[in-house]
Amino acid sequence: MSPRIAPAANVAFETRCDVLVIGAGACGLVAALRAADAGADVIVVERDHSPTGSTSMSSGFIPAAATRFQAALGIVDSAERFSADIQRKAGNEADPAIVAAVTREIGPTLEWLADSHGLDWLVLDDFLYPGHSVHRMHAVPEKTGAGLMARLLAAAEAAAIPIVTDAHVTTLFAEPDGTVAGLEIVRPDGGAERIGCGALVLACNGYGGNRDLVRQYIPVMADAPYYGHPGNKGDAVLWGEALGAATRHLGACQGHGSLAHPHGVLITWALMMEGGIQVNVDGARFSNEHQGYSEQATRVLEQPGGIAWDVYDGRLHELGLAFPDYRDADSAGAILSADTVAGLAALMKVPAEALENTLADVERFRRGAQPDPFGRDFSRQPGLKPPYHAVRVTGALFHTQGGLVVDGSARVRKNDGTPIANLFAGGGAACGVSGSRIEGYLSGNGLLTAVALGSIAGRAAADRVRGAS
Repeated sequence: MSPRIAPAANVAFETRCDVLVIGAGACGLVAALRAADAGADVIVVERDHSPTGSTSMSSGFIPAAATRFQAALGIVDSAERFSADIQRKAGNEADPAIVAAVTREIGPTLEWLADSHGLDWLVLDDFLYPGHSVHRMHAVPEKTGAGLMARLLAAAEAAAIPIVTDAHVTTLFAEPDGTVAGLEIVRPDGGAERIGCGALVLACNGYGGNRDLVRQYIPVMADAPYYGHPGNKGDAVLWGEALGAATRHLGACQGHGSLAHPHGVLITWALMMEGGIQVNVDGARFSNEHQGYSEQATRVLEQPGGIAWDVYDGRLHELGLAFPDYRDADSAGAILSADTVAGLAALMKVPAEALENTLADVERFRRGAQPDPFGRDFSRQPGLKPPYHAVRVTGALFHTQGGLVVDGSARVRKNDGTPIANLFAGGGAACGVSGSRIEGYLSGNGLLTAVALGSIAGRAAADRVRGAS
């Protein structure tokens, strides 16, 4: 059923609340917690029977600057430094006001989630993600998106926030000026209910699951495997456009160049950052693996069959085992192992001589005997030594990064620049901070804008309701 806008006049709502949130992923749950803490009566509606969404499928790692968790490890960081890293990766295309807002908000938000809602945070300081100048990735102890979701859901339950599941939002009811009065949900049995609200937060992600929109806005990823939630059909963008909202950077997205194939398990990019390489089916490298895992998706897809191999050694295999996804891939038999390069090549079914030559070249690059033609600096990591490991991967689309234009309070703006009074957006529903292209995605930008804009939106929505009343 296509999302639609209908007039609010004479609509009777069976239920009402101050702040209504569409989507129970990281963005929606943080928005709901923040609004509830501000004294608002909140309801979250979720399309699925059990909330999971793209958050559960992610690594669950959230970049944040100047947190007490960093300070405890002696890491010096600031929102300004984080902003500079974001803009450097985005080619200075990201909205400076939104970049400033999310980089200032995210640190205090993680500390608030710890202090008020019991979420524990670790800083991943054993490797540096591409594009970040300091260690600032934060994770819950499980180090998974599913773990993050479980803790946020537990916090919402403890805060007595109703989460209405199996609730597919099909219609928003709006006044002529765009003010949203409420919505209609349809149940699996076809029954419909209407919920009125003082403010609405769109936290239902982007349009990665809508192949027509992906083909229209991100043609380079039109045929890529999609490793995101299938319910991300672009409803927020379509509703916003129908209300006259502005959109921006709809060609932006997060890809990943290391999805185990055919297993469909994410292989941590830490393997590449700490010394691993990628080769194609001919046993040859084809890129600088340190530029970023998002743009690497397109480079992998350009290889014969859209396939590449991650090649690394026992040291990096041990590093990988610290990540649950990697352990899952290992248990599924995706990780190949051999004591010699020739033995590994035989398992990979790539030319042994070519793979041996590639690894010999890499060792020369590491020793400084010659520069890497792709521009990577190999001098900072040890050389690869037996035993050797490899995993067959492909490139994939994870989520979109363009969306509705919002201001510093996460309020949706119209094409003429004026705000829609009570409509807020965050996460994949809003235009993020990655610029206009897949290359602009800095590691963690997705959860950064989900959590930071969710926090901003929840607080601003509650303020809106209090001000209106």
